[in-house]
Amino acid sequence: MPQALSSDKAPLAVITFYKALVQSGQTAPVEALIEALQARGMRVLPLFVSSLKEPVSAKTIRTLFQAYAPDVVLNSTSFAVVSPGAEKTGTVLDETGAQVLQVIFSALTREAWEASTMGLATRDLAMNVALPEVDGRVLTRAVSFKKAATFDPRAQVNIVGPEPEPSRIAFVAEQAARWARLRKLDNADKKVALVLANYPNRDGRLGNGVGLDTPAGSLESLKAMKAAGYVTGDLPDSGDALINHLMAGPTNAATDGREIRETLSLSLYNDFFARLPAQIQDEVTARWGKPEEDPFFLDGVFALPLCRFGKVLTGIQPARGYNIDPKATYHSPDLVPPHGYFAFYAFIREAFGADVAIHMGKHGNMEWLPGKSLALSETCYPEAAFGPLPHLYPFIVNDPGEGTQAKRRSSAVIIDHLTPPLTRAESYGYLKDLEALVDEYFLAQGSDPRRIVLLKKQILDLAADTGLGEDVGIAGLDEDAALQKLDAWLCDLKELQIRDGLHVFGLAPEGRLLTDLTVALARVARGDGEGGNASLQRAMALDMMEEGLLTEMVAHPLCPAGHLPLKGEIGGCAILATHWHQR
Repeated sequence: MPQALSSDKAPLAVITFYKALVQSGQTAPVEALIEALQARGMRVLPLFVSSLKEPVSAKTIRTLFQAYAPDVVLNSTSFAVVSPGAEKTGTVLDETGAQVLQVIFSALTREAWEASTMGLATRDLAMNVALPEVDGRVLTRAVSFKKAATFDPRAQVNIVGPEPEPSRIAFVAEQAARWARLRKLDNADKKVALVLANYPNRDGRLGNGVGLDTPAGSLESLKAMKAAGYVTGDLPDSGDALINHLMAGPTNAATDGREIRETLSLSLYNDFFARLPAQIQDEVTARWGKPEEDPFFLDGVFALPLCRFGKVLTGIQPARGYNIDPKATYHSPDLVPPHGYFAFYAFIREAFGADVAIHMGKHGNMEWLPGKSLALSETCYPEAAFGPLPHLYPFIVNDPGEGTQAKRRSSAVIIDHLTPPLTRAESYGYLKDLEALVDEYFLAQGSDPRRIVLLKKQILDLAADTGLGEDVGIAGLDEDAALQKLDAWLCDLKELQIRDGLHVFGLAPEGRLLTDLTVALARVARGDGEGGNASLQRAMALDMMEEGLLTEMVAHPLCPAGHLPLKGEIGGCAILATHWHQR
């Protein structure tokens, strides 16, 4: 085995699985994966382990990887190596930098899987999807299902084992082969598809990504690729120029008078469409008619919203349909996409021959197409459209729910990006005037009783005249209670965090934006809220309390150490007063 592995320069795939499968003689799914990978020209190194957490197993894998570095890893073990919430230290499987794909030996029968809209049992979802994602693994497919293989007359039971599903084995093997090929290709030889979302389907919303300046971020990505040796040709001068270039071609809003740059012939499309499962062909034809009836079928070809920059194909993701409400149907679980949609991805996959596809920003619509939630089948539309392409997906960091949808249904490597820069809402207009009066009122307390009466009237009158009093809910309260509630409301409003522009993928905020964003993030407690995870306010309060106590201890060395309030709540003055009263 080692000699065969070292003598061949073909891509190397490693399959990791549990030792129990060897002990029970239930290695059929592993053997099927080996055959499918070898049929695609790959070397295969199968490794069985007790557990990836077990030191001997981890050391064995690490030693073998040093001698035989994998180009892709297919892991079928369950759970996570890194504990959820703990510091991410990586695992032995990803130490070489190869992509780690999570394959599932399902606990369902094939019949139950076919009938399921979820695609997996709850146990599989927890052990083989959610927890492995903590380690950063990318979900592929369930490649085997439980089946009663034989009947044991002595035990009077059916011997149940995993039976490989040929179509799922083939899909995962092809996906793994593509990831391995991508790893081995020189950057100058890689073909990349960069897809921008368009929601709703208007030209004014081209490249719409939540919290993201998608055109500027796409251009930054293209520049970074060019610097890394990718062939990008001449690039637009700005994000606006990129969008204008795309808008000059066909879009979801219009094709009339647009520059047609990329097309797909009817014969090539028909060949692609004929290779889709019969169920998908029937459903698409029933909903949208013949390919020639598609609005983007012009003069005998599909006019596609795509353009090229060297070996990078950039385009606008097609709409999920025509003459429909785009907002109401964007997340529809049963609306099948039209022919133009399939033509778009057929061109990316076959006519252009992309090695990897990137969907830029939250979020596109492919991950919401009809089909199972997990463990997709060949009749699930995300798979039918996108196929086994390696997939990257920059996605806003504060929406893990929808990011998970994309990750699981399209085998995407999610690249989290920052939220837009955040800043304080502050006060403005009459709110700023009101805040100034309230501040003056509290400053006047204890020094100018007559001015307090005048300020109180001015504040409550202004609140009533502007309708703010009704919004805050101070009607019926006595004047002092009303002022306290109004003051708290104004403080909360001023401290609200609001967006200040959009994030540009690949660029960190600078200057004031960086300062404001850092403060906004530090203001919120993290994790358990203790120590370094404390909020900024709590940390500052504790610092001031400790400084005050040190001063007092120098002045009064007999201070009882047992009363030091180093971990007290905010309000150090009250704690110090209590402390010295006890003293």
